[in-house]
Amino acid sequence: MAVKGSSTAARVLTVFEAVAAHQPVGVATLSRMLEMDKSAVQRALVTLAEQGWIRAREESSTRWETTPRILNIAHSSRSKSDRRQRIQQVLEQLAEQTGETAMFNEPDGSGLTVSQVAESRQALRMVPRIGAAVPVRESATGRVLFPHLSAERQRELLSGPADAEFRKLVDDAGERGYSASSEVNEASMTIAAPVFEADGRALGAIAISGPAERMVPEQHPELATAVRRAAAELSRDLAD
Repeated sequence: MAVKGSSTAARVLTVFEAVAAHQPVGVATLSRMLEMDKSAVQRALVTLAEQGWIRAREESSTRWETTPRILNIAHSSRSKSDRRQRIQQVLEQLAEQTGETAMFNEPDGSGLTVSQVAESRQALRMVPRIGAAVPVRESATGRVLFPHLSAERQRELLSGPADAEFRKLVDDAGERGYSASSEVNEASMTIAAPVFEADGRALGAIAISGPAERMVPEQHPELATAVRRAAAELSRDLAD
């Protein structure tokens, strides 16, 4: 059965849009403009004021205007958009430099997810799907991010405590500053390095992925240097 929308919520949003477009504005004007019962408009205004979206001007007759809350949300949305653009730029540069597909993987819900991709231009290439789940134990991403997550988050991602073998892989990745793995798909090789926010929290991991026959072990140090450099550059950019 289809779920019906809320007429009350729709009315409140309509009133909010009208206040934003015509502020400062009073109840009577809004009622005429929206062709809505004055008491219904008043209830919507009170709801918006209680939630911090609008406020009354200090005048003889009450007129309403929006608060900075909507601006804060808009700024946050713009900041996230700018961040995504910067991540994509770094991925494209890394894909061009290494010749392999570059991606950004990050914690999402109860797992890790591929969130952005810059494809290799080579005919034979790996093309991870945006939104694809990334296994924690087997993946290079999981191994470089794991030590930087809270103990609660670690247990959640592994569905239990980490075993000695996995801890050894994580420790090795920490010492090198990157992880290389072909365990998710034996035909491919992935090299990943962590990206940090300004407060030191792990935001995600930059990685490159390509055919294992092309990304042979002898090339890992050179490729890892490029991945680590890209991750460090992005961490610095996001800290500014």
